[in-house]
Order: sequence, then C-alpha cells, then structure tokens
Amino acid sequence: MKWRVIDTGIADAATNMAIDEAIMMAHASGDVPPTLRFYGWQPAAVSIGYFQQAEKDIDLSACAAAGISVVRRLTGGRAVLHDMELTYSIVVRDTDPSVPAAVIASYGHFSKGLLAGLRLLGINAEMNISRQAYGQNIRNQGASAACFDAASSYEIKYDARKLVGSAQVRKYGVILQHGSILLSFSAQKAVSVLKHSSPEARISMERKLEQRVVSVEEILRRGVTREELAAAITTELGPALGVELEEQCLTAGEEASALRLASDKYSQDSWNLMR
Repeated sequence: MKWRVIDTGIADAATNMAIDEAIMMAHASGDVPPTLRFYGWQPAAVSIGYFQQAEKDIDLSACAAAGISVVRRLTGGRAVLHDMELTYSIVVRDTDPSVPAAVIASYGHFSKGLLAGLRLLGINAEMNISRQAYGQNIRNQGASAACFDAASSYEIKYDARKLVGSAQVRKYGVILQHGSILLSFSAQKAVSVLKHSSPEARISMERKLEQRVVSVEEILRRGVTREELAAAITTELGPALGVELEEQCLTAGEEASALRLASDKYSQDSWNLMR
C-alpha cells in the first residue's frame, strides 16, 4: 500500500482548511492516493469544531485585536489555537483494508504512527485509553471550549498531559483526521482567545491548561522545528501503519479546488460563524 506524503508549508487558516478538503475530494474521486500532509499556520489562528458556536465560545474581538484568524473545521471537537505546532492530516478511504473501520479504532491506528515518530525524537508518549465512546469522557469531565483541556480516547499524552489533539470526519466515503502536535505552548495565549464568565474563570482555565498540556519543547528541554518533527513522523509512520510513503506535491486540480474553497468557504463568515 502506497501513500503520498506532502508538506504544504506555512499558510493562512482558510488555505489550510481548504487544502484538507481539496485532498479529500481528490481522493474520493480516485485522483490521488491516501495522503499524509504536514502544515503550519501564519498568522496564528483558532479553528473551531464543526458544531461549535463561535460567538458563544470564542472572544472574536480579542482575536481580531491580536491578528488571530478564526476558521471552522470540517471536523468536530472544540477550539484549537494553532500557533507553535506541527499540524498533520491523514486522508484515506473509509473502506481501506489497512485502516480499522470503527472510528475509535481508527484513531488508535493513526496514533500508532504518530507515537512511533515521537519515539524517534526521544518522546515516549502514550495513547489515552478509555472504554468510553470517543468524546464521552470529555463531556463527563465538563471540559471547556478548548480542545487541549482534556484528552479523548486514543489521543496522545505524555506524563498524563495532552501533547496531540486530533479530530476526525468521514465524508465522500473518505476519512479526514487532522491534529495539532504542540512544539511549544502558552496557556496564557490559548486562554486569551476564549470567552470566560469572569476574570477568575479565565485564571482558573489558564492554570488547568498549564497542568494538563505539554509540548515537545518542554519534554525534550530544547526547541524542535516543524521540519524536524515532520521528518521523524515520516520515517516511522509508514512502517508502523504498514504503508509505504512517497514524497509528492499537490496536483493542479487540488490546488485549484483549494483556491476556490479558501475564497468561497473558509474565508467567509457564512461558514466560520454559521452557528
């Protein structure tokens, strides 16, 4: 089984989300193979889950003042501040024989590849194992609007603190899973983009995130570049998942679709603020 691996570099929020959907559409049409993609964000951006209420959960005025974009994902889950991180996405058919059919099992399958890459860097992380349905453990904890407030089943943590936050959607007969691997982390900045009921609630959330979230930099006690982490995952994910990775680029068709989606969908308030 051959997959392609693509690093699309740094882009704005609308472009990043548009490329993920463009790859989904191209794979659904049979034009491209399963794809592992890496990317980064400039300027920093908040992505909100498909079902999340932007104006209820996100401090849109604070985001605008700080130059932080807000974009709605195709995937569910809660808000993520994308700043100092490596973002990955995996696109593969939901009938692919190499991927477990069940949603929770597929999270665990993809996490095996990410864990192998992290181990190559010297990070002995682990999956968050829970018998509850995906996301149910978070609801039971009464977690906030922030994705990194708690780990769901098969997400990746280190020393009981969340390192990787992921979300998945199935559309066009295709799985899209994407997620953030924190290179460094500022609880203060993450909290600044959310709405809070009081100053005390904001301080409490900041302290919770400091206790519950960890970054690659904190674990290794050194800075790690996006490229270094992507190279480690590229080396190890293929053998871990039983696939062969081949470096490629986006097709002309994907680039055209991404331009259209970025302009007509992901940069529009009608999509981003629709709830």
